[in-house]
Amino acid sequence: MDTFFEAVSKFVQLSAESRDALASIIKVFELPKGHVLVKPNTTCHHIYFIEKGLTRTFYYKDNKDVTDWLSAETMFAVSLISFITVRPDRRGIELLEDSLLYALHHDDLEKLYKEHHELERLGRLLVNFGIIQVQQRFDDLHFATALERYQTLMDHNATFIQRVPLGMIASYLGITQETLSRIRSQI
Repeated sequence: MDTFFEAVSKFVQLSAESRDALASIIKVFELPKGHVLVKPNTTCHHIYFIEKGLTRTFYYKDNKDVTDWLSAETMFAVSLISFITVRPDRRGIELLEDSLLYALHHDDLEKLYKEHHELERLGRLLVNFGIIQVQQRFDDLHFATALERYQTLMDHNATFIQRVPLGMIASYLGITQETLSRIRSQI
């Protein structure tokens, strides 16, 4: 659980009391590749921290499977809109590798927020971070070229190319698999 608290410390320094309270609500899951954490069109009740493994957030559009987000070690996986609103969302989350996850339930976090100001601040900062990531992804998809999006992926998460099927990488980048192949042959 040290990796989780190291990640949290990038947002806020927790007192021992807040750290213990947060640790008390964490559920640990070891799950196999292919497990669906959140089914599409259901409510995401947990935010998941990935100790080991890889997830993808996806949805269906016109009967096509679209990869919306990828999360690996030391990252969080969540359907942000569903988690915040406690309503169903089109997005699902599945494991692309055997994974070790720490799960925080929405209701448990809300209770802790009322008791620990530091944890409420952590929640706010995590949501802010998520919103910034979503906005950056939106900007990349709308303003960056396919090559620039691929280069950004390589700069930030080069291991995804070995760990994620190329069709999912292409979908994540908003390009066809053929375009991805052309880009990879140029580099």
